[in-house]
Amino acid sequence: MAQEPEQMPGGEDPKLASLEERLRAARRAEEERTHPSSSFGVPGPGEKTGQRVISTLVGYPLGGGIVGWLLDNYVFGTRPWIMLALLFLGFAGACFQVFKISRERPE
Repeated sequence: MAQEPEQMPGGEDPKLASLEERLRAARRAEEERTHPSSSFGVPGPGEKTGQRVISTLVGYPLGGGIVGWLLDNYVFGTRPWIMLALLFLGFAGACFQVFKISRERPE
């Protein structure tokens, strides 16, 4: 059987060697991307976004409720209407903020 012109005298095809090297590089890059070794304990982009969403959904209505309770009790004496109104406004603001967060591009 005659040797093909693409084969080296040692019997190894340079195209095959090149393909194997590219596969090794791609596997290394994928492993680093999916399992970074030096980021133990550091939140990833998905965790950061989740923390932002949770803090927004808790913080906005809580802040509105506290401000509303203070205004009801110490300024206007209209218990509980301002607190309820600001609770609902806080929840609506939180929903709007979560919508904006969800439209951001992940890094």
